[in-house]
Amino acid sequence: MTEPQLDRLYERLVVLRCQSGDAAAFREIVARYSPRLRIYLRQMLGAAGRDAHSADDVLQDVWFDVFRSLGRLEDAGAFAAWLYRIARDRAFRILRRRGVVTMTRMDAASEVAAAATPDDALANGEAAAIVHASLDRLPHEQREVLLLRVVEEMSYDQIASAVGCNVGTVRSRLHYAKRALRNIIEPKERL
Repeated sequence: MTEPQLDRLYERLVVLRCQSGDAAAFREIVARYSPRLRIYLRQMLGAAGRDAHSADDVLQDVWFDVFRSLGRLEDAGAFAAWLYRIARDRAFRILRRRGVVTMTRMDAASEVAAAATPDDALANGEAAAIVHASLDRLPHEQREVLLLRVVEEMSYDQIASAVGCNVGTVRSRLHYAKRALRNIIEPKERL
């Protein structure tokens, strides 16, 4: 078995332990996912979520939701997608309450830029600012799948489960997100 396979198997075991009421297993899951989930929530919530306290409050609510409904998760192997679906729903509730319909993606811009364009020059700070501004121009559905694929390294199936659409839609959104990002970032040649 490869290391990723062993990791997935171990995670399934920890989730099953959580479902049987093992508090230590739940603490382990929280410790394993909280740092990445905090970053994800900050990015999903945009400027309002960049306040550490705001993102931490939402994160706490997410873990409360997970704790309450973990017993209803039928496939322990689907835990990551299920968790991000809960986080996504929480973030959207906050955004709707605030009347915000778009999301911004400010952290880890270098990874997104690298995925969007083959040009390594985008990894520098000046180019990162361009990527930040460019990402704000993408529709939120495209930004979301780009974030889950590039930063969270989710599979297409996991993304589809997290955002509630089919794999074909995920592929399409990623394709159009990368193409739109390239078109925004790459300078247009003028005749």
